[in-house]
Amino acid sequence: MSDNATKERPSLPPQNRRGPEKLAKPSTKSAPTQQVRVLVAAENRLLREALTRVLTKRGGIEVIATKSAAPFHTDAILDARPDIVLLSSRGTLVEDLAAIQQLRSTAPDARILLIGMAKDEREFLQCVRAGISGYLLRDASSIEVLEAVQAINAGEAVCPGALCAVLFRYFHSDASSLSCGSDRRRLGLSRREQQLIPLIAQGLTNKEIANHFSLSEQTVKNHLYRMKNKVGAEDRLELVQLYRMQGFPV
Repeated sequence: MSDNATKERPSLPPQNRRGPEKLAKPSTKSAPTQQVRVLVAAENRLLREALTRVLTKRGGIEVIATKSAAPFHTDAILDARPDIVLLSSRGTLVEDLAAIQQLRSTAPDARILLIGMAKDEREFLQCVRAGISGYLLRDASSIEVLEAVQAINAGEAVCPGALCAVLFRYFHSDASSLSCGSDRRRLGLSRREQQLIPLIAQGLTNKEIANHFSLSEQTVKNHLYRMKNKVGAEDRLELVQLYRMQGFPV
């Protein structure tokens, strides 16, 4: 075949030459997710450190501070701005309720997960009414704690199955007890006993309360004795806390 038989294709200018088209790669960058801000409050230092390790292990959770369980310093809580407070039980209902109420008044938007609790129906209901979002027993595993924090952050409530059933029974059988007036009638408080509650909460002594109402000191002692018996309180502090939980203006 002669050289003239093969025709050369005309070459294109460099600027007109097209190579294989390159497809744009989808961006692998995703918007950064906001971490959950958790404040760990526990009396035991080892427990605080262990909980911190558990929470930060998987990512997505930032432990912004660790504190003793109570009393809290208001400024420290306000500065921390937690989304969730992981509160370890202090061992008594009165102390736990006091800690919950302080947190609720100082950081009302923070949700509270109370851990290390006994499987006690009465204590559970009192803590729920105080404003917790989650309740874990003493034998809860580290995975359960982590999952509870994630669930509460998603807007869910957390409690053991057996105690969840308690809530259903409570609302089914005694829904009327949610009203303050019903609570007061159920406790059987006299008008005078209801008047004593705010003064006891203010820390007044029996003598000061007696002078306020022009009563004898022994009469005030008798009132206090009957009031404690009606709610099963052991001292004045527990008496005030329990009456506050029943809706009395304390």
